[in-house]
Amino acid sequence: METLVTERIGHFCWVKLNRPEALNALNTQMAKDLLETCQEAALDREVWVVGLTTTSAKSFGVGADLKERSQMSVADLARQRVLFVRAMNALRAIPQPVIAGVKGFALGGGFEMALAADIIVAGDNAQFGLPEVRVGLIPGNGGTQNLPRVIGKMRAKEMIFTGKRIGAQEALAMGIVSRVVPVAQVEDTVFNLAEEICANSPIAVRQAKRAVDLGMEADLNTGLQIEIEAYNVNLVTEDRQEGIRAFNEKRPPKWQNR
Repeated sequence: METLVTERIGHFCWVKLNRPEALNALNTQMAKDLLETCQEAALDREVWVVGLTTTSAKSFGVGADLKERSQMSVADLARQRVLFVRAMNALRAIPQPVIAGVKGFALGGGFEMALAADIIVAGDNAQFGLPEVRVGLIPGNGGTQNLPRVIGKMRAKEMIFTGKRIGAQEALAMGIVSRVVPVAQVEDTVFNLAEEICANSPIAVRQAKRAVDLGMEADLNTGLQIEIEAYNVNLVTEDRQEGIRAFNEKRPPKWQNR
């Protein structure tokens, strides 16, 4: 069985985690497939938005496959860790918007994978948590860094130190997710949101993402300079000219992604 299912719909690309029998636990093969898929999506000029979800309504992801790890040597684990880090870095490095559609469990590395997205849409059955301390580990794929940036240091520490789970509505109240919908509507909601984004200039959207992401890691003056540089990229594009023409002619723009 393929660990990932991909599907293209216009300028939108689905990436669906597909190990339902293991609750989408991340094993070596899935990490290899995720790394390759993210790299391919990042380089594909016809992909303007990526959707990350699961083929199972029960689980988005529950972190590393501990059954696989139980058969691995320390050296094997070290090699796998390098692969996992590369896969997560590739997900975070996708320049197009990434929308996560979370159904069911998003625990450990599954939660970290969702946090690597730009927007999270949660099903009403979603549960989020970083339980690594309960098995003698800490979050190792961005959880200790990304979660505090989303909900603040104190609340993130409480979640990480206790390993507790929270439901979709609490995640919404904390700002982790943007929307909560019935689980059966997660994929439609992600797709509809992607269509809204695809109606805009893909270059402008990518530059806006870059400005927000890099600016959040800098002081205000540096962030404003990053914004200026991102703005200037759009000034010389054909899409900017098309956007102005379309506005003046009162018609939808025809973006060329150049």
